[in-house]
Parts: sequence; C-alpha cells; structure tokens
Amino acid sequence: MDIRVTINGEPVLWQVKPGERVLDILRREGFASVKHGCGEGDCGSCTILVDGETMRACLLLAGQMEGREITTVDALGTPDKPHPIQKAFVECGAVQCGFCTPGMILSAYALIKRIPDPTEEEVREALDGNLCRCTGYVKIVEAVLVAAKRMQA
Repeated sequence: MDIRVTINGEPVLWQVKPGERVLDILRREGFASVKHGCGEGDCGSCTILVDGETMRACLLLAGQMEGREITTVDALGTPDKPHPIQKAFVECGAVQCGFCTPGMILSAYALIKRIPDPTEEEVREALDGNLCRCTGYVKIVEAVLVAAKRMQA
C-alpha cells in the first residue's frame, strides 16, 4: 500500500505492508534518532511530532499517516547549528547516554511552541511520558527552562 506523508518538510511516498508501525518504517528509512525502546508507548524513546503533536511512533500504524506531517529531531538542528533546545541540553548536562534525548527534545519543542514561557510544573508534565534512566530529570527540566527563555529573546 502507498502512503503519502511529509517527513521533516519533505514529501515522501512510503510503500508499507498492512500493520506496519511508523517506528519500523522511520528506522528502515534511516531515521536513527527515532529510538526503539519499550515498543509499548511507555518510554517515549520513539517520540515524534505528527502535525505538531507528540506521539509515540511504536503505537502508530503507517496507514494512519496518509497526508500527515511527521517531524523528527533531525529537523530541528545539526551538530554545527543546533536548535536552542539541543544547545541547552548539552550546556546543562541534560544528556548522558543520549537514548532518550531525541524524544525529550521533541516533547520540549512541542511544549515551548504551545507555551513559550512554561513553568517547571508544565515542563515536568510535558516530559512525563519520556523516561530517562541516566540523568534523572533535574538537568533536563533546567535545560528546557533555559531554552524557553532563550527562545523568547
């Protein structure tokens, strides 16, 4: 079955089998930033944005994506020109192994788009579905708050 979708601003045509998950297709297409974690939607490692909303790629069927826009962390910045959220994560020490980082950054991005000056409580709520086993959340929350302030300037 053919599915037309936009990924990181580029229109693409997916050839998918019935029942294929978005996570598997993104990984097959080379989007290594979309991690395979629990496979049950609990860890947030496969977080993507679909039409600007955070979703778990492991829970989405490819057939649900017809005409939709998918954003991965790859669209936000590059190593040479990181997005302010990515930069804040590095500066605040909010990354360790990096496995949860893409999902955390996309969740933070969606939050700041919705609420440009979030409170600590709003940040914690937005990141609630993203699990980090390395850092705890103090530095991650700090990084999101720092990035939000910088993005306002």
